[in-house]
Amino acid sequence: MSQSRHSSEAAPNAASSEPQSVDVELDLRGTPCPLNFVRTKLQLQRMQPGQVLEVLLDAGEPIEQVPDSLTMAGYEIDAIQDCQGYFALQVRCPQS
Repeated sequence: MSQSRHSSEAAPNAASSEPQSVDVELDLRGTPCPLNFVRTKLQLQRMQPGQVLEVLLDAGEPIEQVPDSLTMAGYEIDAIQDCQGYFALQVRCPQS
C-alpha cells in the first residue's frame, strides 16, 4: 500500500520542516508532464480557498516542472518532501 509520508524524520530538502494538514491527496506517480500539472490544477480548482492539496510526483521532470508551473499560475507551495523514490508536494489554494 502507501508509505507514511509524515514520519518523525524531517526530509533534508523540505521547503517546510512541519507538514501541513492535508485536505486532499492526489497520486500522480507515473503520470507524464504536462498531464500531471493539468490534473493538479484541475483538482485545485475544485477545492476551497485555503485548503491544502498533497500531490505525489516522480523525481526528475515532474518535481522540477510542476512546482514552478503552479507558482507561475498563482498557487503557494507549502512544502516539498523527498520520500525516497518520489516527492510529496503540498500546495495551498489561494484565499481569493
